[in-house]
Amino acid sequence: MKHTTLSRFLIEQQRTAGVLPAELRLLVEIVARACKAISHSVNRGVLGGVLGSLESENVQGEVQKRLDVIANEKLLEANEWGGHLAAMASEEMETIHLIPNRFPKGEYLLLFDPIDGSSNIDVGLSVGTIFSVLQAPASSATREVVEADFLQPGRTQVASGYAIYGPQSLLVLTVGTGVFEFTLDREVGSWVLSDSNITMPSGTREFAINMSNQRHWSPGTTRYIDQCLAGSTGPIGHDYNMRWTGSMVADVHRILKRGGVFLYPADSRTGQGKLRLMYEANPMAFLIEQAGGAATDGVTPLMDVAPSKLHQRIGVVLGDKAEIERIRGLATSEG
Repeated sequence: MKHTTLSRFLIEQQRTAGVLPAELRLLVEIVARACKAISHSVNRGVLGGVLGSLESENVQGEVQKRLDVIANEKLLEANEWGGHLAAMASEEMETIHLIPNRFPKGEYLLLFDPIDGSSNIDVGLSVGTIFSVLQAPASSATREVVEADFLQPGRTQVASGYAIYGPQSLLVLTVGTGVFEFTLDREVGSWVLSDSNITMPSGTREFAINMSNQRHWSPGTTRYIDQCLAGSTGPIGHDYNMRWTGSMVADVHRILKRGGVFLYPADSRTGQGKLRLMYEANPMAFLIEQAGGAATDGVTPLMDVAPSKLHQRIGVVLGDKAEIERIRGLATSEG
């Protein structure tokens, strides 16, 4: 059996499909190499000195894990010198990271969450890396990039993806021509195509949500979950399963491959969600829509939201189109 590597896949997208500029192809390859290095660190665990917490907090006010910092540095270092980026932004950093003057300046912007699901690191559960690529404004070619250049709606993304470090290391990617999955072949050190043109199954009666936040949900979200829990004796007339891992990449990957819905709704205490629009919600929304699903903040499509700040938080509801529409209907009928 002849395996298609990530490099070959991207070259075919560039040559045959004509949808992938050479600079973007090279950028995606560099991000994938950084994810491969992070995967190696995750797999070594305590032997590699990556477990445990630091005494520092990130810009979100969260205690940083050692692996958060290590992964952030790997992504910065790998992408600085390539000549494909104008600047980067990370969930772990307060502001943007400009490309040093000693390296060429490219035409793309990279945003990433270096380690999603940090609370799972020390107990051996799946974690991952999420990334998003934007085109830098044309005006930035003759000036220094600023934060406002990153504040583009999700519809402007030219690529997004995630790596998941679990029983296998997987890379899931879209460049706007569908969703493709690659598995890390450690024997040869390459990402190898393992699933093509992924279409999310419909009709799967499964949801992922953190039930411990139930008291902070909106009435619409509460009604939806109550209906799911009522099962075959309730208004839906079907039994539902609940799954929750505490790692967005793990939960979303399961839904992408198996169907269902993922919810991390807005919180009544703050009026906003926990997840970050630019680093988590938008890249996942791009993937889910490309796979035939839908992604909203509960009502509005996530990729239509105009960002107002780099670390903006938002409610996230994504997955099966029919379920997302039912959730939206319950939200808009509140009261």
